[in-house]
Amino acid sequence: MGAAMTKDNGAAIRKFLLASTLAYLIAAALSPDRGAMFSGLKNILLSPSQLTTDYFLIGGTAGTFLSVGLVGAVCTALAHIPGAPAVGGTVAAYFLTTGFSFWGINVLNMLPFILGVFLCSVVKKEPFSKYTNFAMFATALCPLASELLLRYPNEAEVHGITAGSVVLTVIVCGGVGFLTPAMIGHSPNVHKGYDLYSAALPGGLLGFFLAALLYKTAGYTVPEIAAHLGDSHPEIVWTFCAVFFALCIAGGYWLNGKSFSGYGAILRDTGLKSDFVGKYGAGLAIMNVGVYGLMITAYYIAVNALMGNVFGGFNGVTLGIVFCMVCFGAAGAHPGNIWPIMVGYVAASFIATQVVGGPFAVNAQAIMVGLCFASGLAPIAGVYGWWAGVIGGAAHYALVTSVPAIHGGFSLYNGGFTALVIAVILVPQLESFCKTKEERRASRAKR
Repeated sequence: MGAAMTKDNGAAIRKFLLASTLAYLIAAALSPDRGAMFSGLKNILLSPSQLTTDYFLIGGTAGTFLSVGLVGAVCTALAHIPGAPAVGGTVAAYFLTTGFSFWGINVLNMLPFILGVFLCSVVKKEPFSKYTNFAMFATALCPLASELLLRYPNEAEVHGITAGSVVLTVIVCGGVGFLTPAMIGHSPNVHKGYDLYSAALPGGLLGFFLAALLYKTAGYTVPEIAAHLGDSHPEIVWTFCAVFFALCIAGGYWLNGKSFSGYGAILRDTGLKSDFVGKYGAGLAIMNVGVYGLMITAYYIAVNALMGNVFGGFNGVTLGIVFCMVCFGAAGAHPGNIWPIMVGYVAASFIATQVVGGPFAVNAQAIMVGLCFASGLAPIAGVYGWWAGVIGGAAHYALVTSVPAIHGGFSLYNGGFTALVIAVILVPQLESFCKTKEERRASRAKR
């Protein structure tokens, strides 16, 4: 019904991206520190962005929202190129990129990657419009671009932009952009569609290769991987998320013929290779982004309350991971196949901290970020059942903090790459020893 009610899903999605970009810019104008908006933006553009650098700390809330809005404007412009796709994957690319703009991507360090993807389209003699989603996904290594542009080969001292650093950044990061489309296309062959973050394959592997080549092989030291986090601003994070996602629900309701009809079908979808925009219409897809976003926000509030710090930890990174996590709300993820991943994280955290004495509580920043990308395993829960999702979430919890070392903290898709590793390990076992939910239903029907 939703698809029928929305005559042009592509047009609706493009308007949705434009409205989202305007929301970021309006938030910048309304932020308490809006007087320092442009100086904050300058600080963000000229600061290293290695994992995990909270832009609230570097540029303030207004400067950060302005930076996110500018990145959103670039992504929206890409989606408006004639012939460019505007599907569930486009929504995923947009929100993943803007989500990371709270702590890693900015309008300066993303440009070399887009240039590289453009050159790939030129070499292949295909219109760039076919590559716009790839151009957004190629920004996984934006922290490396800032590193090469501002600090390399120094370990700590920032030398600023030089002619040599510009050339090096364009060559290296343009090369990453050039290689990314083919690698993203190959990624589903590795995980069979069970990791929604397919772009994590080039992000993780190229990050690993370049960290080794540019630092260890060249005899330089990788800058220390550390979290640089700003103050908690729950009033800003909660208000922005509540208003934004409520408007998504309202907009989706209106696009769906002023009805919630059909949303139950999304909640029953496995999420495996699913484009909610194409299957259910733009209205229901946008509605799911809203419902799913509120669920994520409520989860982060709940786990902080559980740990006795309800107002703590709501910085730029937290806000960013909400939008990174919600990105597949139009292409495979929904409350029905995500809650088992959340349960797996809570269970693993309890066992690790309360039984074993491990260091990472469920509200630790690294674990909150990790859950965001464990959501990429949603199709495992959707296809095999909630218990498989719990196992996948718990396994992701155990692995995610060990992965940054392999890419030097330069790949923003760290958690997505972790999900890929878990899928490669877990899916063959599930296929060998377990029946899918559909197979179990068919078996029961024959009795």
